[in-house]
Amino acid sequence: MIRAILLLLALGLARPALADEQVVAGLSENQIAITANFNGSDILVFGAVKRDAPIPVDKPLQVIITLEGPPNPVDISRKGHVYGIWINTQKVRIAAAPAFYAIATSGPLGEVLSQTDDLRYKITIPQAIQDAGIADQATDAQTFVDALIRIRKEEGLYVLDQGTVSLDQSTLFRTDIKLPANLTDGLYTARIFLTRGGKVVATHESDVLVQKAGLERWLYRLAQDNPPAYGLLSLLIAIAAGWIASAAFRLVKR
Repeated sequence: MIRAILLLLALGLARPALADEQVVAGLSENQIAITANFNGSDILVFGAVKRDAPIPVDKPLQVIITLEGPPNPVDISRKGHVYGIWINTQKVRIAAAPAFYAIATSGPLGEVLSQTDDLRYKITIPQAIQDAGIADQATDAQTFVDALIRIRKEEGLYVLDQGTVSLDQSTLFRTDIKLPANLTDGLYTARIFLTRGGKVVATHESDVLVQKAGLERWLYRLAQDNPPAYGLLSLLIAIAAGWIASAAFRLVKR
């Protein structure tokens, strides 16, 4: 009986702390179509903080927003100089890495997020990469992960924008996340974290569907569902293109 009373008291004390601040958010787009002339896009993430109590004044509120693309396994190779030729001498497979990952914050990331909560919620780019078991593949496995991050940052696929989330009176927030032209289709996840003193106090998730549209989608589905037909179509297109080029050359030569 005493144990049950203590449990009820604990739940009663914990519930208000969890309900003090909640995220009410939205996205400017929940679906993005990739067409032949797709050259990138922007997604506006906006929202407000719903409270059941006055705004705490001891620690300022901060906001972290992430947009994560579908995770896929990635092979990273290292080239070496063997007998005067540069060849791949070592390869490491990373279990899963997001095809795209963007982070926007209302302040310096090191100040708005603790390492403990980063490990818990997998917020930063290194934490978003699932590299379990990679240490068994190479003695310096971390250099392969660092290489992947560096390459994808150069391609605009991994982005960290600190201080780009505008926060008005610790209640209203917004930011724009830029999507590159070389975007991979799939289901993307937008996550919003409210933090105080580096600790996450509330979270929110929304999905964004990125998919090919029009002729590009039809060709993609054909390649996935019927590879022989896709190969035959590609061969016919190549033959037709060659014949048209040859005919045009003969007309110009005359």
